[in-house]
Amino acid sequence: MTVDLLGLTEQLCEIPSVSGAEAALADLVEARLRASPGRLRVERIGQNVVARTEFGRAQRIVLGGHLDTVPANGNEQPRRDGDVLHGLGTTDMKGGLAVLLALADGLGNDRARFDVTLVLYEGEEVADEHNGLRRLFEESPELVQGDLAILLEPTGGWVEAGCQGTIHVRAVFNGARAHSARPWMGRNAIHLAAPLLDFCAGFEAATVDVDSLAYREALQVVRIEGGIANNVVPDRCEVIVNRRYAPSRTLPEAVNEVVTYCTDAGADHVEVLNASMAAPPNLMNPLIAELTGVYDLPVRPKLGWTDVARFAAHGIAACNFGPGDPELAHTADERVDRATLDACLAVLELFVGIRAKR
Repeated sequence: MTVDLLGLTEQLCEIPSVSGAEAALADLVEARLRASPGRLRVERIGQNVVARTEFGRAQRIVLGGHLDTVPANGNEQPRRDGDVLHGLGTTDMKGGLAVLLALADGLGNDRARFDVTLVLYEGEEVADEHNGLRRLFEESPELVQGDLAILLEPTGGWVEAGCQGTIHVRAVFNGARAHSARPWMGRNAIHLAAPLLDFCAGFEAATVDVDSLAYREALQVVRIEGGIANNVVPDRCEVIVNRRYAPSRTLPEAVNEVVTYCTDAGADHVEVLNASMAAPPNLMNPLIAELTGVYDLPVRPKLGWTDVARFAAHGIAACNFGPGDPELAHTADERVDRATLDACLAVLELFVGIRAKR
């Protein structure tokens, strides 16, 4: 079956699906998968749609993509420019969803050498509590089990191996309130936070080699709150610090490190807001090695966190591979082109075995 992937991506982009409003797109995806010529068992849990083959193969590949987008930035409506589609979600990641839906149509024959699970889920772009994949692992883990997971995040045709871990902490500095005309009678909490700000501003992030891939770490202050009025010395300041760390460290090690940074800088209290483990590259995993080697795909580290870490936490090797330039994700200039979509689908069809090599 020949599918116009660019047209399908445009159809998906015409249905708004900003995080929290994925229902209409989930309805379309569910209906299309149920009508697909692929031999699929389709289940819906909330705004999460899972389609599975039951061929009885020895191994199962999980292919996943999120339904939601970030809020629009003047790019709500998709528009064509020849073989290039512009608009919200074209890069991240409705082009990848189109590839998944097209792949589903090819699962009607008996050539596939793996069983295949397609997972299209909600809430990836927002707080972890809303992540549909997290819900599936908690409520129906059997639906997302496999020997390898490939997330169709935009990678520009590269395999982006593993991912960084991410940690957010709140560092609290307590002072004493006073009139700003008599500051010596109080203690300025914002000023007390200066050593932490200086430390983060001057932090020299390491580049850590893991399986010959260079993961560049980061430490950034991403938010600061303090003060109640322009004539009052503030008695409280909260600094939110984000740490991105390489998969060479365990999550407890990384959390302890960033908490220590904050306490050594004088914070009175440090609260871990969220902490997500990193995912190892797993380049020696036989299936990942085949994907990269047989199809001659370039490999680089994933700088950022994706749900490959969620699969890794459940003992499932995972990587990112999808259409679209990752540097365009979340920008006003999101776009994807026909050749990139077609190339991604061709690789996955060959890997799964539903397209014969020429």
